[in-house]
Amino acid sequence: MAKSELWFTERQNDHLSIGLRIERVLHSEETPYQSLDVVQTVQYGNMLVLDGCIMTTERDEFVYHEMIAHVALHTHPHPRKVLVVGGGDGGAIREVVKHPSVEQAVLAEIDGRVIAASQQFFPHIASGLSDPRVRVEVTDGIRHVQEHPGEYDIILVDSTDPVGPAVGLFARPFYEAVFRALTDDGVFVAQTESPFVNQDLIRSVWADVRAVFPVTELYLAYVPTYPTGMWSFTLGSKRYHPLRDQQPLRIQDTRYYTADVHRAAFALPRFVAELVQP
Repeated sequence: MAKSELWFTERQNDHLSIGLRIERVLHSEETPYQSLDVVQTVQYGNMLVLDGCIMTTERDEFVYHEMIAHVALHTHPHPRKVLVVGGGDGGAIREVVKHPSVEQAVLAEIDGRVIAASQQFFPHIASGLSDPRVRVEVTDGIRHVQEHPGEYDIILVDSTDPVGPAVGLFARPFYEAVFRALTDDGVFVAQTESPFVNQDLIRSVWADVRAVFPVTELYLAYVPTYPTGMWSFTLGSKRYHPLRDQQPLRIQDTRYYTADVHRAAFALPRFVAELVQP
C-alpha cells in the first residue's frame, strides 16, 4: 500500500497555487482577527499560515526579514528609533536590533496570538522580541502611527496580504500618517507583493508613496514560498536615497543581505521598472 501523504496548498489567486508536503499540524486556532495555523513541512520546516496564506517558514524567512529591515537601516546614517507595523513573528525586529545604533524598536502588531505562536513555534525568528530595547504593543498599527508624530527614524510595514485588517496599510492616508510619524530625515519600507501577480497593487502603492515622499524606490528580493518567488518592497524617504546615501555595512551575521545585494536589489528587470515609471 502506498504511503499516505499530507499536503498543504495555498491558493495564491484564481489561477495559481503552491503545495508543500507536511508531516503534521502543530497548531490551529481562530484568533479574533484570522485563522492561524502552524504546520511542519518537509521542505521548509515549520511554517506559519494566516487565513490560508503562507507568512513565513523556518528555512527561507531570512531573505524577507533581512531585506525588509537592512535596506532602510543602511540608508539612514544613524537610526535610533524604529517601528515595525505588523511582523508579529518577530523576524523584522530580530534584524533591526542587530544594529548597534538602535536605541528602541517598537513592534505594533494587532494580533497578539501571532506573537505568542511565533514565540512558541519559531523561537529563532522571534528571538529579538526579548531584547531589552524592544517594546511590544498589541495594537492597531495604523492607530499607533497616527498617534506618534515625528517619533521614528525608520518605519517598516511588515504586513500580511491586503485583505482583512491589513487593507488600510496599503492606502495613501496611511502613507501620509507614516510620513508624519517619521523624523525629518526618516525612511519607510513596506512589502508590496509580487510583480508577476500583483501589478495593479504595485502601481497603486508606488503612485501613493511617490505623492507623499520626495524619494521613492522599488526593490526586489526572492522568497521561495511567496507567490512566484519574486517579491517587491517600496521605500519612501524624506531625505536619503538608498543608493546615493548607502551606509557602510554595519553587521556581519546575515545570510542574504550584503552591501552588493543592497545595490543590486534596485536593478529592476524591465517589466518591473515599467510598473513604476512616472
